[in-house]
Amino acid sequence: MQETPPKILIVDDEASITEFVSYNLKKEGYQVAVAVDGPSALETFAGDIYDLVVLDINLPGMNGFEVCKHLREHSTVPVLFLSARDTELDKVVGLEIGGDDYLAKPFGVREFSARVKALLRRSTTEAAHEEAANEVVEVSGITLDQTAHSAHSAAGPIDLTPREFELLNCLMHHAGKVLSREQLLRDAWGWEYLVETKTVDTHIKRLRDKLEAAKINPSIVETVRGYGYRFRCE
Repeated sequence: MQETPPKILIVDDEASITEFVSYNLKKEGYQVAVAVDGPSALETFAGDIYDLVVLDINLPGMNGFEVCKHLREHSTVPVLFLSARDTELDKVVGLEIGGDDYLAKPFGVREFSARVKALLRRSTTEAAHEEAANEVVEVSGITLDQTAHSAHSAAGPIDLTPREFELLNCLMHHAGKVLSREQLLRDAWGWEYLVETKTVDTHIKRLRDKLEAAKINPSIVETVRGYGYRFRCE
């Protein structure tokens, strides 16, 4: 039986962009739907099942960041941000709120196609891994439930944001091993194109604060100078 081709939702108010992107995606065999503003994007998304959302940031009615936040309340669909704004801060904000990749305008069709394929491939691989992975991990007095997206210590629940949970999950799965910042960006969050690694340090600090609040020694997440971070087995 022939597989149904992936369905992609393009959200952009520039006709030149939607026409260019739609044409190239359809040429590669994808199904495509288009929305021109934030509210219609959410309405369109709710009416069908999509494998990827290509989302402009500067949208009428509701900007792309807000659209992404609404999507993340109910869905883990991959989101590729498009924007004429190419600052490091814009990229970090987009990825922090749940985006999976960020591509600055103008862009070439080859790079765009490569990003789309990478996100669809990663989404399929992650779904397979989630089915095969152990749902509960216990290391050094911390119990992490991947299905419930929750973490506990003997003192009670550990209040983590989704990014902090993913970071702790990655560290615990590689307990005792040193992970570079680049590895954490890639393996914990799937951020392949973000060059700046300082955001890892920021999240490590926040994670340590949360662990300390839960009466766990924050130094359990150890800095290995010149290399990265290691979750100590105690």
